[in-house]
Amino acid sequence: MGGRDPDRRRALLDAADRVIRREGPEASMASIAAEAGVTKPILYRHFGDKSGLYQALANRHVRTVVGLLRPEFDRARADLRSRARAAIDAYLEMIAANLNLYRFLFYRAGAEDSRTHSQMTAIVRSLGEELGTVIAAETAVPDPVRAQVLGHAFVGMVQATGDWWLEHPEVDRAEVVEGLVSVIVATMSATLSR
Repeated sequence: MGGRDPDRRRALLDAADRVIRREGPEASMASIAAEAGVTKPILYRHFGDKSGLYQALANRHVRTVVGLLRPEFDRARADLRSRARAAIDAYLEMIAANLNLYRFLFYRAGAEDSRTHSQMTAIVRSLGEELGTVIAAETAVPDPVRAQVLGHAFVGMVQATGDWWLEHPEVDRAEVVEGLVSVIVATMSATLSR
């Protein structure tokens, strides 16, 4: 029953967050256990195994990302340019502020564990689907398939560009945001004028 205590799990995830933020994507399970004041077997008992810990961290932080982006998606009838700018800027700010955690979840955990990789891929896919639904509902894109294509394209473009930008800190975030916004607005304008 000790492995099911939600307060203890939360404390263990807090310890994992601290270690990953401090040590980066190479943070070890031993360091996480030490930070939490437990042994690795005790840490694993609460999550089943390393994969379970990875998935719990992914669930925790994905909710944060979705919670950040969903209000921007849901701002009905707001100007497209300002909505895109707000969503992209919020996303880039969040990944830059949580760089080690982002790299841990998307690259290390995803590479080491197929279940975590599938979970992270499903999250990106669901954001694309949600954005596609918004595009279909709020614009003159009559074809729901085309709206889904655009939703996935925009989410993938922003994620890939964000990854590139993290490797190029000399590039001003505002410049990246405006470049992405221009592509989205131009694409939507071309789609709507057909």
